[in-house]
Amino acid sequence: MRNAIITSLFATLLASAAPALPAHPQAEKQALDLAKQAIALRSVRGPGNKTPDVAALYKAALVAGGFKDGDVTITPVDDTAYLIATWPGSNPSLKPLVISGHMDVVEADPKDWTRDPFTPIVENGYLFGRGATDMKLDGTLAIASLIELKRAGYKPKRTIVIEFSGDEETTMKTSGIIAQKLSNAELVLNIDGGGGAYDEKTGKPEYFTWSGAEKTYADYQLTVTNPGGHSSEPRPDNAIDQLAQGLVRIGQYHFEPELNDLTRQSLMQESRYEDAQTGAAMRAFVANPQDAKAIATLTANPATVGRIGTTCVATMIDGGHAQNALPQRATANINCRIFPGHPLPQIMAELQRVAAEPAIRFKDVTEGSVATDASPLRPDFVNAVETSIHKVYPGVPVFPSQSSGASDSMWFRHVGVPSYGASPVFIKESEDFSHGLNERTPIANIPPAITYYLSLIPALSS
Repeated sequence: MRNAIITSLFATLLASAAPALPAHPQAEKQALDLAKQAIALRSVRGPGNKTPDVAALYKAALVAGGFKDGDVTITPVDDTAYLIATWPGSNPSLKPLVISGHMDVVEADPKDWTRDPFTPIVENGYLFGRGATDMKLDGTLAIASLIELKRAGYKPKRTIVIEFSGDEETTMKTSGIIAQKLSNAELVLNIDGGGGAYDEKTGKPEYFTWSGAEKTYADYQLTVTNPGGHSSEPRPDNAIDQLAQGLVRIGQYHFEPELNDLTRQSLMQESRYEDAQTGAAMRAFVANPQDAKAIATLTANPATVGRIGTTCVATMIDGGHAQNALPQRATANINCRIFPGHPLPQIMAELQRVAAEPAIRFKDVTEGSVATDASPLRPDFVNAVETSIHKVYPGVPVFPSQSSGASDSMWFRHVGVPSYGASPVFIKESEDFSHGLNERTPIANIPPAITYYLSLIPALSS
């Protein structure tokens, strides 16, 4: 009865959003059940980290679904682990297709949530729980789809590898290890990126984006030191004042706006879904990246300022050692999201020039991040994604995007492997609570996501 109710709910929710889809009841049920089991495992860095248990859960499903036990490996690293599962193709001369995801999640305090974050529940058409969006449902959709392909007798020519890192939300140590191990891949399908948008009013699919690049994360520490002294005898070289003056200059500074092939297409397409002023500014900027009026409009909007170039902002500050003493030290952290194509030392040098304060010492303290260029606009990938999305959502616009946040794609691009975020999950912008409270995802995504993967994976591996 429970399965019949869930199937009926899927059909009702999808009736106005998509054409009739082929039924894959085993895969659909497995994706949801497996996601709920994974959400119940608190895979958070630190004491009690259950990420290895998620890996064991995924391995058990893959082996039961037809993968050889020896082809699914779990490797412990510190308090976490990573998983690599291989489906050998018939042509060993072809480089493998890698499907990439992660098992860990951001911490969640049950006291702040309406429902316990690690007790999954399906309610009113949504799967609730930490990882429902980022990214345990995405992971189990891919696993269930691969098992469905095996069940249907599919024989890939190109080896398929599905892997899950264990610390993507923190140090990305396992992410870098996996990328090195799979540096011979043809391309990576990162299921922790891209995705579709539902219309806020109608709830119907509005557009779908795939991600071909991401901005580089960087942290720079700014420090001023001097001898200090008694507060009753002020001196001009006050560490706090000197640091503050540099921070004000950095805060007022805007890096040169820029475009690449991905953001040019993305801005033009997404301008159709923005308010009139923002949409016009996007189109004007694409036509002329020096358009002062367009730049002013996009720079003034927190939602768009990061789309047109590098951004740097002060995120932490500390100074002084006593209320009645001149400060001997003042420090601050500047966090940057760097447009592809710029190495970290170049941005630090630009910040030093802007701060214009010789007393400030700059230090790159970035951890778990490397600068990468955008992945190429490969026709085989683009065509496969468009075809697969249009099988479930005919006519929905499909276009590239550039992510402002870091993902495991960074590490693959760093070793020269093209990586593309292409999750089939759609969500309203107002309901995207990744890393936030009461995370949830519409379960109406499950049937179309399975159909999408059953089209996309063979297209890239046959």
